[in-house]
Amino acid sequence: MTTAAGPVVRDARDDDVEAICGFGEAHIRPHYAPLIGAEAADAQVRDWWNEAYVGAAVARGLVVVAEADGQVVGLGQRGRSGDDHVVHKLYVDPRYRGRGLGPRLIDALTRQLPADAHRLHIEQFAANERAGAFYEREGFAVERVEPSPTGDPALDRVWRVRRLDPPGRATARA
Repeated sequence: MTTAAGPVVRDARDDDVEAICGFGEAHIRPHYAPLIGAEAADAQVRDWWNEAYVGAAVARGLVVVAEADGQVVGLGQRGRSGDDHVVHKLYVDPRYRGRGLGPRLIDALTRQLPADAHRLHIEQFAANERAGAFYEREGFAVERVEPSPTGDPALDRVWRVRRLDPPGRATARA
């Protein structure tokens, strides 16, 4: 579905699981292989883009999709890391980047958070500098960097945080 404003952003449904997994198959390896290597990129798809994992996240109401002409062209997934609310996935089809879809996906995930949520975290691989620049523009400041267990600095995890302003879930830019 597409409107005059572009792709429709909505909560994912059970019947989206196959399309979400297909999106991961189509986009994750080509995106990550040059940044983190083919083996690590394959592991991303295998571990995080399979029907069991995606289906469980969709069933729990943790995934939003952007849909254009019946195709998934972007998605976001949230969850928890301890007490922290975290965006675990945020991807936009390269053909749709630069059109404001990433911020719309973040906003949709933010609206799903409980009213008492005051911060939203997001993580990225250190090698994914394009994502880091995007997150900075969206008000996510670096909180910490976790070294990769493999010792590969490209696989270090950069954790960022953005404060949330209740009510109405408006965000404060850091």
